[in-house]
Amino acid sequence: MSIPPFAVKAARLGWNCQWKILMNGLGPSDEQGNYKRPKSQHQTKVIPSQQDILSRSPDNQYQLIIGRSCPWAHRTLLVHKLRKLNESINIIFAEADHKKGRWKINPTWKGCDSLISIYKLCGAKSNQRATVPVLVDPGNNNDKNPEIIGNESSILVEVLNKWPSSENNLDLAPKELENEITNWNYLLQDSLNNGVYKCGFARNQIAYEKASHDLFEALEIVEKSLKKNGPWLCGKKLTLADIRLFPTLVRWEMVYLPLFNCSKEPLWSFTNVWKWRQKFMALPSVSQTCKPDAWREDYFGALFPLRPSNIVPEGPELKKIINSNFTDIQ
Repeated sequence: MSIPPFAVKAARLGWNCQWKILMNGLGPSDEQGNYKRPKSQHQTKVIPSQQDILSRSPDNQYQLIIGRSCPWAHRTLLVHKLRKLNESINIIFAEADHKKGRWKINPTWKGCDSLISIYKLCGAKSNQRATVPVLVDPGNNNDKNPEIIGNESSILVEVLNKWPSSENNLDLAPKELENEITNWNYLLQDSLNNGVYKCGFARNQIAYEKASHDLFEALEIVEKSLKKNGPWLCGKKLTLADIRLFPTLVRWEMVYLPLFNCSKEPLWSFTNVWKWRQKFMALPSVSQTCKPDAWREDYFGALFPLRPSNIVPEGPELKKIINSNFTDIQ
């Protein structure tokens, strides 16, 4: 028996209304339906001295809390790995709790089983959004309450780049490239890092098409720059600009293409971007930071307004994608 047209129309109108309500909670938009990322309520503290950092006991080590699926947290983990900061900063992996819509901590840290409880322990205000990444100073003695050093990824990568290290003096933001890195950051943050979310969270066709146009226009700018000035975004040196781009592009086929509709052109059509991603993935320890199964589970599981069935699709093997020659998959 076929469904009456009026029932189809009513169902579409009802679902669209409910979908917009859910989307407003997931990611706010302006009156034209363009996604607007909530402003960060970041906290920042001065970088501790080298003497303080290197004199800490294992029990009082600084803690960097990240979520494996979060691209903003991923960039801080990359700096941590590349600069070998494991002696002075411990990594805590927060897990996404899809049912409660929060980050959980397992095993617990200082009696805290969730990210929000850690924020409260650090004296955060009641209306403070508990986000990852967050860098926590547990204090150099047990009588002092933990404090948040920073929880804004764009600032934290700069903090971690200046963090004293006895293992690696790699500088990802050399002074002579500061202006160029800043210019890249403006483009990448708005049109690429946030651009994929603008596509996925667009409320209507016009908003989506605008976001998609801006996204692929930014990719074209990156492509032309790499062709002319590569192998890295700022030329011969790996910088924070590359760090900020990689977490978005490595998730492309896993998440942003199928879920966020970033489908105007295949990524392999940007040949220099494709080679850049391969080169970045080959850097020491980078592959260890990539967890595609966790990405798919969290994105498809948590963003249920975009995929109401809660089905987590099978995805291509990341290693095969990265190592493929773009000419083999055209």
